[in-house]
Amino acid sequence: MRWALVKVCLAVTTMVVVAFAIPLGLVIKEMARDRAFSNAERTAVALGPTLSITTDRDQLARALATAQTGGEDRMSIYVPAGGGDPAIRLGEQRLPEGKLDGVRRATVHDVPGGSVWLQPIAVSTTKIAVVEVYVPEAEVTNGVTTAWVVLAGVGIALIIGSVAVADRLGVRMVQPAQRLVGAAHDLGEGKLGARVPEDGPTELRLAAVAFNSMADQVVQLLANERELAADLSHRLRTPLTVLRLNAASLGAGPAAEQTRVAVEQLEREVDTIIRTARDAKPQTAAAGPGAGCDAAEVIRERMDFWSALAEDEGRKVRVAGVDRPVRIPVARGELAAALDALLGNVFRHTPEGTAFAVDVHSGEDAVIVLVSDAGPGIVDPQAAMARGSAEGRVGSTGLGLDIVRRLAESTGGDVTIGSSVLGGTEVRIWVQLDGRGPAEGRRGRGHRGRERKGLVSTFNRSRSLP
Repeated sequence: MRWALVKVCLAVTTMVVVAFAIPLGLVIKEMARDRAFSNAERTAVALGPTLSITTDRDQLARALATAQTGGEDRMSIYVPAGGGDPAIRLGEQRLPEGKLDGVRRATVHDVPGGSVWLQPIAVSTTKIAVVEVYVPEAEVTNGVTTAWVVLAGVGIALIIGSVAVADRLGVRMVQPAQRLVGAAHDLGEGKLGARVPEDGPTELRLAAVAFNSMADQVVQLLANERELAADLSHRLRTPLTVLRLNAASLGAGPAAEQTRVAVEQLEREVDTIIRTARDAKPQTAAAGPGAGCDAAEVIRERMDFWSALAEDEGRKVRVAGVDRPVRIPVARGELAAALDALLGNVFRHTPEGTAFAVDVHSGEDAVIVLVSDAGPGIVDPQAAMARGSAEGRVGSTGLGLDIVRRLAESTGGDVTIGSSVLGGTEVRIWVQLDGRGPAEGRRGRGHRGRERKGLVSTFNRSRSLP
């Protein structure tokens, strides 16, 4: 588009320059010719009074010498014979005598090196003298070459200027189109955060608006599909945990073993679906002001469900720090999925009757959520925190910790595993509230060490079960 616009402008400007410059150059050439012959006419007419008074050769010679300018011999006088007087020829004549006889009006004749102006002047009723003025070719074309050079320079300048303007206009039109193409490629490659600045010509601006609207809708549709798949699969994990616990109580036998194997396989498939949906979640923009959820409300809601299952298994449960709102920059569904993953691990990896607790404490710029139990604990916490647990890495507790890690790191926080005061495992979720990214959150851990120790010490004084 850019080069097409430049070519069109070049062609149009060239035609305009040619259409005006050539006629103007011809007019200038004609004006120079007219000026040269007008001067010749004035010079020839200046001898008219002398010729009308006398035809004396000496007087005419003096008048001719006076009329000559610059010492150049450009003029001549021819008086034909008549009345007994011989013909008079003064000056250098460039036309043969035969062409001077019978001249009755001013004429121009070409001669070698230029032209001559023939001016007839009546000296009597029967005799007409002819004044010949030589006009060199250089005088006829004086200033024409300069005028043509100036016209050519002006024309070239106009062409270059128009091409430059067309190029700038082309860039202004092409850049938004290129950005639109680049964003379309990025969107096609899965970069769902690709957007186009809404600037440029009206048509391209409207195209950018339409593209951004389409991209937003695509992101929203994909996010809805992923969240739907993850939420549906996540909802299956809770009844699957109940089925697994019930299957464990079936005792021995082929049917019971087949049931337990089927439940375990179904759990793995559900974990795979959740992982796929969560991993494919597009990172298009940071959470804006007001985004997130009330952690206390979500924890109370999920603990209502898990408390009923704990009561069936004879587990003691304690919840602390959820009596007032605790806002965190995490989506409600993600926090619920993380809690269910951790509590599901408690039920999955500890024997019946094992107590557990969930504690929440908030500081100025961070919130800590602790999930602890009185089970046998984890021998190798580092292996348990390893990613890719679904690939069968030894010592990993499964998909749950990966979901929890992703939630914490999305706010700039982290997850640690240690020993709880209950005697078992303690999973500590550190959630940043200042909206900084994961890298910034990790860099900021050093100067927040004192506050973290203060929050942890507060937990350590209040984590004993009733």
